[in-house]
Amino acid sequence: MPQYGELTYLVSVKDKKKLLRIKENEDWQTQHGLVRMEDIVNTPFGGEVKSSLGVPFRVERVELFDLIMGIKRQTQIMYPKDMGLICMKLGVGNGRTILEAGSGSGGLTIALSWFSGEKGTVHSFEAREEFHKLAQKNVAWAGVGHNVHFHHRDIADGFGIDDPEILNGKKADALFLDVRTPWDYLDQALKALVDGAPIAFLLPCVDQVSTLLLALEKGPFENTEVLEILVRPWKAVPDRLRPADRMCAHTCFLVFTKHQQKSPEWDKHIKLGTRERKQYAAKMKRLGLDAEEEQDFDENGIQEE
Repeated sequence: MPQYGELTYLVSVKDKKKLLRIKENEDWQTQHGLVRMEDIVNTPFGGEVKSSLGVPFRVERVELFDLIMGIKRQTQIMYPKDMGLICMKLGVGNGRTILEAGSGSGGLTIALSWFSGEKGTVHSFEAREEFHKLAQKNVAWAGVGHNVHFHHRDIADGFGIDDPEILNGKKADALFLDVRTPWDYLDQALKALVDGAPIAFLLPCVDQVSTLLLALEKGPFENTEVLEILVRPWKAVPDRLRPADRMCAHTCFLVFTKHQQKSPEWDKHIKLGTRERKQYAAKMKRLGLDAEEEQDFDENGIQEE
């Protein structure tokens, strides 16, 4: 049963949804009559409540997807399709400490709080005061945030590894970085993360991704991936099953990597094919190491025996 104070969906027969918070004596007036709050709390989820004119509305439970899509936004939208993979890749869960920068409108913060459970911790950093306040407001509206610590702080000054009010000397398990120039904050990230920690980046443009990849090559990062998630809905009609006319296509690029140190012997034991050898030679050239390595490669960039 819905409870007073909870967010609930009322769905009309035309599949129009109304997200509202159930408040005592604050009945919902519609063009199809008055829907009484008392009737809603006495209707099980999935059941129907009738208006004063006898028009039925279905009572539905609000899920995480609905909370994220229902917040007030002043920043670029991040969709649940991207958030799901981010949370999985970062290993968000009970007992883990997750860093987020920046907070934005708080959409991902809601998901991080949801998945972190009772013993997980989220530290969300935002340099702009208006977004810092908006994220806190949205997280509170969604009914989560008990495990979230908001920090109005520029991460150029670090993630508070030595600050007793933030990390207090305990390094975090993972980081999500959603800033315009994430390559400028890799040193700060490394200082705040445990070895082997996963890092996720969100970037809208190709040139930003290229710049980030070049920066990651120069640091202790491995297992780097660049992904784009496209969602194409289908019309759920059994005898006319076909794709819908519209789809949620490109929203952002997701870049994942891990803070990973390597010994000099590591590369020596990797067997590279022809393509990988060429790519490795090109990487050495970008890093300014081609002169040192040139005796090991022929003119085509293929390693000589």
